[in-house]
Amino acid sequence: MPDLTVFIVDDDASVRDSLGLLLSLRGYRTAIFSDAESFLQALSPDWRGCILLDIRMPGMDGLALQRRLRELGSCLPVIVITGHGDVDSACEAFKAQACDFLEKPLDQAKLTAAIDDALSKYALGRHASEQRSHFAERLATLTPREREVMDLIVTGGHNRDIAEKLGISPRTVEVHKARVMQKLNVDGVAQLVRHSLGKR
Repeated sequence: MPDLTVFIVDDDASVRDSLGLLLSLRGYRTAIFSDAESFLQALSPDWRGCILLDIRMPGMDGLALQRRLRELGSCLPVIVITGHGDVDSACEAFKAQACDFLEKPLDQAKLTAAIDDALSKYALGRHASEQRSHFAERLATLTPREREVMDLIVTGGHNRDIAEKLGISPRTVEVHKARVMQKLNVDGVAQLVRHSLGKR
């Protein structure tokens, strides 16, 4: 995943340097920040990857940054790292949807496994988001009648039932149904239902 970056946010210069070196040697692209504030100032909606985030930092701590990222709608997965691990911090991190919680000194194998998992989750989430976006664009090309027919198909309506409900012939329903499938680029009712539910 060469276009994805591991964003390291830690106030300890030695930790930042060692993590940056280790991850670069292992082929990861990295970006390094010394505090939450500088990370938020630089944050861009174009960023792709995951965040390696220390909990205890001067100013805004890691958990507060996590909450702020959620408020901003960030979809970057967060791996929390700390030298002061405790149950309460771990619970709060996971409540804020951290995908992992690692204690310092970091085990290299666990760290890289957590990063790979986070980057995979990000890539899958982005792919699903792009699919929803494409489906929404295609959905906008439907006529009001085609949209009515689609909604009734998705809720389990059969051609005769749909025809009766809309006051049209079953043959006309078939025509609308074929156009819906073509415009939405789906192969059948099952795929139509899956995409439609994903959109909603």
